[in-house]
Amino acid sequence: MDRSAEIVGVGIAARRVLDAKHAARELTLAASRSAIQCCAASIRAVQREEFERAEQLAAEAAGHLRRADEAVTAHPDVRHGGYLHDAKKEYAEARVTLAFVRGDPLPMPDAIGVEIPAYLNGLAEAASELRRHTLDCLRADRLDRAEQLLHTMDDVYALLVTIDYPDAITGGLRRTTDALRAVIERTRGDLTNALVARRLRDAIERA
Repeated sequence: MDRSAEIVGVGIAARRVLDAKHAARELTLAASRSAIQCCAASIRAVQREEFERAEQLAAEAAGHLRRADEAVTAHPDVRHGGYLHDAKKEYAEARVTLAFVRGDPLPMPDAIGVEIPAYLNGLAEAASELRRHTLDCLRADRLDRAEQLLHTMDDVYALLVTIDYPDAITGGLRRTTDALRAVIERTRGDLTNALVARRLRDAIERA
């Protein structure tokens, strides 16, 4: 029996499927890269307290992520390639950093369309981003605000250390949490030094 036609048919069907997967992957990669770039710029804007600009950039990132999600709807294997997770983690970081610094309610994962593992990693990195804002507060002698930010960092860490699941489920959250702990301890040391210096300065002024 001649199987040539059947084998050719397999090739045609395989190419059709793989072409669609390849197109979805390329679109998702490009959208994820664009989203990450927007998120990085949004976080820089937050640190400069340019909140309107930060909001605009985060909204642009959300648009890129929507396109990526739509592209992989029929391709779950492409969705879980890793790069979309990374982009959503950066998006969560941008949104949460803005909320922390501006004083907004914390955006929830469902509200911003981010899966829990990416959200938790973004939450940890947003808490780490608060170190820079804390140092800015120390330089401006806004020690009360710096203490509030450190308290927020502690609260995030206290939550994350209770999320005790394998890294395959949490997207490497344990490593991100460990990195946050180191950032918190450095920040606590900087704040302690600033508080001691202020008390000493106040004592000298009283004398």
